[in-house]
Amino acid sequence: MPRHVVLIGLPGAGKSTAGRLAAERLGAPFTDPDTLIVRRMQMPVARIFAEFGEGRFRQLEHEAVEEALGGPPGILVPGGGWAAQPGHLESARGRALVIYLKVLPSTAAARLPADHDRPMLLSEDPVGRMRQLLGNREAFYQRADQTIPNDKGLPTETADEIVRLARLLAGW
Repeated sequence: MPRHVVLIGLPGAGKSTAGRLAAERLGAPFTDPDTLIVRRMQMPVARIFAEFGEGRFRQLEHEAVEEALGGPPGILVPGGGWAAQPGHLESARGRALVIYLKVLPSTAAARLPADHDRPMLLSEDPVGRMRQLLGNREAFYQRADQTIPNDKGLPTETADEIVRLARLLAGW
């Protein structure tokens, strides 16, 4: 039986884009926990942060990922901060192949849409903010089972590599 594939990395690393393509190619469900949270709370992520704080958001995120990991195997793309929360990577081990999509902070910042709804990224200096996030999170990202450099190339190439790893290491 195949295991889940969880993509981690900075916002703008290409997790959602490449993850959707890989899920299509594998015939697997694609789950973005933020979408589940927004649906459950009936408000955007920015409002959840504003009204309930980061701690409550992280709890909702944890619950959404655990729910997805308990379901049929698929591609999961939690937010960039999920992997840096205590116990999250350990909880996914055994049930999922964790892949780090590694990008430079400048690449991640350049890929974010101007109208993004990500409270952790609001900054006058998006590249500096990405550097800061990477500094805080990279030790966690590096604990992934596999790493795919994702600064260059097309999303289809990244999806091809995710599919290759899923078949080789996660039973797809």
